[in-house]
Amino acid sequence: MRVRDRSRHRSRHRLTAGLTTLLLPFATLVALGGSAQAAPSAAPKAAAAGATATYQKTQDWGAGFEGKWTIKNTGTASISSWTVEWDFPAGTRVTSGWDATITNSADHWTAKNLGWNGTLAPGASVTFGFNGSGSGNPSGCKLNGESCDGGGQPGDAPPSAPGTPTASAVTDTSVKLDWKAATDDKGVKNYDVLRDGTKVATVTGTAYADSGLTAGTDYSYSVQARDTADQTGPVSTAVKVRTTGGGGPGPDPGDKVKLGYFTNWGIYQRNYNVKNIVTSGSAEKITHINYAFGNVQGGKCTIGDAYADYDKAVPANLSVDGVGDTWDQPLRGNFNQLRKLKAKYPHIKVLWSFGGWTWSGGFTDAMKNPAAFADSCYKLVEDPRWADVFDGIDLDWEYPNACGLTCDTSGPAVMKNMMQAFRAKFGANNLVTAAITADGSDGGKIDAADYGGAAQYTDWYNVMTYDFFGAWDAKGPTNPHSPLTDFPGIPKQGFNSAAAIAKLKAKGVPAKKLLLGIGFYGRGWTGVTQKEPGGTATGPAAGTYEAGFEDYKVLKNSCPANGTVAGTAYAHCGTNWWSYDTPATIRAKMAWAKEQSLGGAFFWEFSGDTASGELVNAIHEGLK
Repeated sequence: MRVRDRSRHRSRHRLTAGLTTLLLPFATLVALGGSAQAAPSAAPKAAAAGATATYQKTQDWGAGFEGKWTIKNTGTASISSWTVEWDFPAGTRVTSGWDATITNSADHWTAKNLGWNGTLAPGASVTFGFNGSGSGNPSGCKLNGESCDGGGQPGDAPPSAPGTPTASAVTDTSVKLDWKAATDDKGVKNYDVLRDGTKVATVTGTAYADSGLTAGTDYSYSVQARDTADQTGPVSTAVKVRTTGGGGPGPDPGDKVKLGYFTNWGIYQRNYNVKNIVTSGSAEKITHINYAFGNVQGGKCTIGDAYADYDKAVPANLSVDGVGDTWDQPLRGNFNQLRKLKAKYPHIKVLWSFGGWTWSGGFTDAMKNPAAFADSCYKLVEDPRWADVFDGIDLDWEYPNACGLTCDTSGPAVMKNMMQAFRAKFGANNLVTAAITADGSDGGKIDAADYGGAAQYTDWYNVMTYDFFGAWDAKGPTNPHSPLTDFPGIPKQGFNSAAAIAKLKAKGVPAKKLLLGIGFYGRGWTGVTQKEPGGTATGPAAGTYEAGFEDYKVLKNSCPANGTVAGTAYAHCGTNWWSYDTPATIRAKMAWAKEQSLGGAFFWEFSGDTASGELVNAIHEGLK
């Protein structure tokens, strides 16, 4: 029997209507915000005098970019349709587009207007855009078969990225920024200064003093150069700045960590949005959020669900601040909602969690080069589009030098090597944490890797003290999935929270770096006649999303608890038998965590709680 830490619904990686555009052939690529109408088949009217097409690279994140073309009619007659053609260097491709039909033949690309944006009156202009991979610099531009004749012409490349800003003279309300100049073949005209991704100033030099800030608050600054043709280049790497005073953005050093996982797929069937953290009253009672999950592929950290993460337009009624997303804003989806949440509750820190049960298989390959792996993750977490959203990274490898969904045989030192590489890359000002096994059995998963040696590089461990037992053993015996302590008849010694915490302490992990895990769900069997633990079953009980699994918010009403064992509640109703934590058992577990001098607690995950956040409140009250 094995510990199945959070094996359940992590694999629900959804492709949605908004994301399927990325998978279509380029011959059918259409606007995300427009109609799917084909471009006109009639030959386009020649550009003639006064019609221009100008290219701008609006974003650059290393492996990819966002580009925009602007077609402007500066002549005296209307244009009834337009076609823009250009060549990209080998290896540069359009991956998704909007407001045009974009096709290609090898490295030659063609964009045609849609049915609704082809006509341009004198003086009018229209834009279309796309995301791409590669360098993103076009050449050989033609508009309706003629020269494009605009700034941003082939031969006039956009400026380079400026240097990362350096912060100095930080006060309660101001900061001074300096950066190394960008380069451009025809000269740099000025720089846009971006605070938390929004432009706050345009300056001609390489310095700027920002003021009017809030004391004790985190800010992220980056800069972007503009050349004499008004093209903007890639955004610089961001620098994080915290103003002085104000008591700081997070909990006091003596406070306990109260962390919850928010799943990107939860916005689909579960309809649990970032706003629900506010409406449930939980935002005031937590200190940290782990955003789950990013993937680990090809030795690198990668996006988990682009549509949910940063592309989905969130309507006003589901938005944290009551303001809906627009089609053209640079960041949407959960990331933008987390940004809004942090603005409203500045004490909350957000970490991006990578891996999980389903996506842990990529860690083995990634750890063949720990420094390169850490660098790839840093670049993704600190992407200028959302650098201000995240305060660090959580690594959820299930399990180093052991087996989960897949098996790893990298050796016991691999955990220490990983955490050391990530601390070196992310530095002291970012949080670096890990979700780890709670298998405290002799020769079990805690013994398989050097968690003690890795602890010096980690801010804390999320010890997954749940899923010890469940209906993957279909015939039973029925036992609590998250026992706090040993109990008579326990099927495997060491499979309880107290054993796991004791073993980690014995290996040199400081108590303050251990968080106790709480599951906001139950595990259950059916075909059970015995009320007490240890009964036989015929299989997993029916659940809303998967057999043998159900949210607390459902179980509290459908199968109320009628007993406790090893600090965890259980319920026998009809022929079903469930175990889960209640507000009462959670408060007792929090009291135990304080007795053990643990750093706090975390839970999986927000959407299992009630609409009033009663389990989050139990953690909050219990850790006071």
